[in-house]
Formats: sequence, structure tokens, C-alpha cells
Amino acid sequence: MPAVIACHQPNTTLSRTFALTSANHLMARLPRLTVPGYPHHVIQRGNNRQPIFINDADRRVLLALWAEYAEKFRVAVHAYVLMGNHFHLLVTPTTETGLPQMMQAVGRRYVRHFNAAQGRSGTLWEGRYRSTLIETERYLLACMAYIDLNPVRAGLVVQARDYPWSSHGHHIGLRQDKLITPHALFWALGNTPFAREAAYSELVQGGLRIEDQEKLTEATIKGWALGSADFLSDLKRRTERRATRAKPGRPFSSPPDA
Repeated sequence: MPAVIACHQPNTTLSRTFALTSANHLMARLPRLTVPGYPHHVIQRGNNRQPIFINDADRRVLLALWAEYAEKFRVAVHAYVLMGNHFHLLVTPTTETGLPQMMQAVGRRYVRHFNAAQGRSGTLWEGRYRSTLIETERYLLACMAYIDLNPVRAGLVVQARDYPWSSHGHHIGLRQDKLITPHALFWALGNTPFAREAAYSELVQGGLRIEDQEKLTEATIKGWALGSADFLSDLKRRTERRATRAKPGRPFSSPPDA
């Protein structure tokens, strides 16, 4: 039985990067917010929204790389979906540097595979990956549904269960996916596998509130933490990195990585 990830209160780590502003002044770019022990929603897109998969062999390579490096860097993968020109992950890193190390290692190796297979060179990704830290109790299951419903919103399938390149089939008992580590909140959906699978299937079939969908998208693209006021207030005490958007009119030294 795979490990179950529970919530705890960890330290934080910041990955430092730099970018040129429109005025051509070198300024520190808003560092990515990474807090071990909390779930993170991750999005990575292809450069200029170009396809990042040509065939199913490419998809299998990426899944294998995730499995390899998630184990190496101690990152629990709770949900994923592979779309044509991007992917989503819901993960919980258990170390301070696990998530950025995993994403860097997978990104580099997958680009080498893709370029060699297609006889091309150069970048594949649209800059660095985007991510947000989410409040477990309020948004974890909503984020799982958001990820699983991506193919439905894109018009690729009528039901999430019909899409083969996501973790949804695992969560509703259609197949076993060794990449997936269930979160404690998913485990709490029922006392038996059948009960959990039925409860989660019903949750996804019920759809996602537009408000939650928009919040999950915006928070991930802009890098702001997503949760209740109490959650965000507690998070501010745990990290030097600003976790939420600054109030209108207040200047800040580092521009957001949008």
C-alpha cells in the first residue's frame, strides 16, 4: 500500500532567480513559494504553447521520469494530467528543495528525450514552471477535481474517466498507478477503497465551482498561496516571501513572476 501524506507544519525554502524589468533594470524576481509538507499545484507549458508530446511514447517517458525523480527527491504525487501542450501536477514535497530539484531534473531529461526523438534542438518549455501552495482542507480535493476535469473543459472527452493520461482512473478504481501517493484527505473519503473511489467519482462528476476554478488558475499562474484568511495569515509568519498579492497602491521591490 502506498504511503499516505498527512499535513504538518514545516519550514520554507525560496528559489532565487532574477529577471529584467521593462525598464531594463535588474531586479530580483519574486521567488517561488515552496513549503514542504503542503500541497502544491504545478503547471508547466510548452514554449509558445507548442505540443510537448508527439505520441504516447513521449507521455510514458514523462510519467517514468516523474516516478524516478519523485522518489529520489521525496515528492509525493497526488494527481496529474497530461494535456497536449502542458501538464498539471498536485504534489507534496517532503523536503525544502525536493520540488524544484524534481522539476529541474525531469525538465532537462525530458527535453533531451524529446529533442533527440524529433531531431530538434532548443527549448521546449515556456520559462520556468508555475506553482502555488494551497490550503489542504479547503482546496486539495477541489484541485484534484480541477486537474481531472481539464480534458473535459478542453472538449477532449465527455467524462473525466474517459481520458487515459490523468490520475483520475486510479482514483476511481479503473487502474492502478504506481506514481500516485494518496493524500490523507483523499483517504478520509471512505473506509474502504470502493467507498473512496465512489465518493471521489461523485465529487468530480458534480463539477467544480467557477469561483474555485478561477482561483486555482490565477493563484498558480501568479504564484500566490491559496487559502482562507487564517491560513494565509499563518503562512505569512512562516516565510519571508510574500504569499499574497500586495494591496493596491503599495509598492514592492520584486515584480511578480506572471
